Amino acid sequence: MKLVCSQTELNAALQLVSRAVASRPTHPVLANVLLTADEGTGRLSLTGFDLNLGIQTSFSASIEKSGAITLPARLFGEIVAKLATDSPISLSFDDGSEQIELTSKSGTYQMRGLSADEFPELPLVESGTVFKVKAKALVQALRGTLFASSTDEAKQLLTGVHLAFDGKSLKAAATDGHRLAVLNIDNALETDFSKEDQGLQDDLSFAVTLPARSLREVERLISNWKNEDLVSLFCEKGQVVFLADDQIITSRTLEGLYPNYDQLIPNEYSKSLTIDRKNLISALERIAVLAEQHNNVVKIVTETSMQQINIIVDAQDVGSGSESVPITYEGESIQIAFNVRYILDGLKAIVSDKVNLCCNAPTTPAVFLPTDIKTIGFTYLVMPVQVRLQN
Repeated sequence: MKLVCSQTELNAALQLVSRAVASRPTHPVLANVLLTADEGTGRLSLTGFDLNLGIQTSFSASIEKSGAITLPARLFGEIVAKLATDSPISLSFDDGSEQIELTSKSGTYQMRGLSADEFPELPLVESGTVFKVKAKALVQALRGTLFASSTDEAKQLLTGVHLAFDGKSLKAAATDGHRLAVLNIDNALETDFSKEDQGLQDDLSFAVTLPARSLREVERLISNWKNEDLVSLFCEKGQVVFLADDQIITSRTLEGLYPNYDQLIPNEYSKSLTIDRKNLISALERIAVLAEQHNNVVKIVTETSMQQINIIVDAQDVGSGSESVPITYEGESIQIAFNVRYILDGLKAIVSDKVNLCCNAPTTPAVFLPTDIKTIGFTYLVMPVQVRLQN
């Protein structure tokens, strides 16, 4: 292999694919990135793959001789990142050799890699179910749900986001067992998803659960795309491939029956109040400083005569505090307690000036809903914390 490429493009590619390199590899080659130079296409391809998440990207390079090799991701990345941005980088190694030479205007480095033959093949879907999703719709779906997924590997299915496709709509949901975020987006797909065309039964929509880690990389990759730009999804046999521009992200699916989350959302509410979202976030962030000293719990109590809620923290042996936020509300008083971090996460995901807090009792699920008609498809459910409330 022999080539010359841009330091800026190589560094950007390394930063991207290194996020799919195993931090604790089960095999030495999984700590490496795969470099593949193709003289015919004039492109250099880089791949990272930890057997669950795979990321591949490519860019133009001046390739004199085709070839492939794997190099230690961390070492290679640190060297390239510190080289001058205005200096082209030359990479070369001889056939049969596992040592590559890197040359820039400031110096020369030699690195020992591993044979490309040892690197696992990136799974690519050649058939199966195919979607073309609008980039902005997919980003919106992920930003509205990823934060609610579980970090507990013992609840593996809940460490992902459930994506359901029906017609042109996309419905995303994530839960960790304490809170649930659901976002339904109409016209998210370029064309109608046809169950008949995909060989599915007519009474089934297509759904898949993907690891949050994989979807965070997808969201990061396409976050700056235009609204009508399309991302291609290929789904087959426990594997999903996202094809976006010159990048490919592959992910395994999470197997199992995702919880029937719709049945958790109440059909009606006996109490509902309207609050300015930014005011509520500001008040919660201030009082969270104390709440963090005592299980992150805050109590919310309505003062209906004064049209406000009081947000109260009593951190034993540390201190106490309260914040007041104006509301619009008619009805019986509300006393309910939450994990302040759960509320803040949900409020920051809502794109609306005002939100409705809806509930029935201090022990049953509460729901935050946007009042903006443009984001009406978002539902955020939070389980209250059981504490002693005021009499």
